[in-house]
Amino acid sequence: MQAVLLMVDRFSAFIGKLFAWLILALTLAICYEVFARYLFRAPTSWAFDVSYMLYGTLFMMAGAYTLSRGGHVRADFAYRMAPPRAQAGLDLTLYILFFLPAMIGMVVYGWDFFLLSFAQNEQSSISPDGPLVWPFKFVISFAAAVVLIQGFAEIARCVICLREGRWPQKLNDVEEMEVLALEVARQKYEADLLRDKA
Repeated sequence: MQAVLLMVDRFSAFIGKLFAWLILALTLAICYEVFARYLFRAPTSWAFDVSYMLYGTLFMMAGAYTLSRGGHVRADFAYRMAPPRAQAGLDLTLYILFFLPAMIGMVVYGWDFFLLSFAQNEQSSISPDGPLVWPFKFVISFAAAVVLIQGFAEIARCVICLREGRWPQKLNDVEEMEVLALEVARQKYEADLLRDKA
């Protein structure tokens, strides 16, 4: 089971890191618009549409990666103090009551939203020659499906923690600076204690 959970984490990391490259396209589009508007007095009609679509895609596609790394907002001050089984019980309850219905709803209704847009070959109405909107609307359903897959892995981790009393391993690629600083301080403290005893 652990191999499957780590495979889901790797998939979420791949998707998140792949779509993170959109930040370059977003930066280029905004820089182009700024130069065109202020240097050449020739603003584009598409920059606003492209910027919100790229940013929205970037934001939505980072959801599964963020969930896999435990990066979503929570009441950490109370949660961190609880034992692992209490954490898992709370997480499992919230996943069942809120997460699953929301993500399933986003997949189902996002797909309907996309199909309607695709059938109409919808274009943005914000600018005169607006870009196609249906690819952006497809991202809603796709991103929710990817988050849902990661969510099932997190639910499985909750069940494992409830049974075993400890959290199963997750993939990690970054550490909070405070965690690293506390670890360095702990090691220094232990080294000082050993030196004082000797």
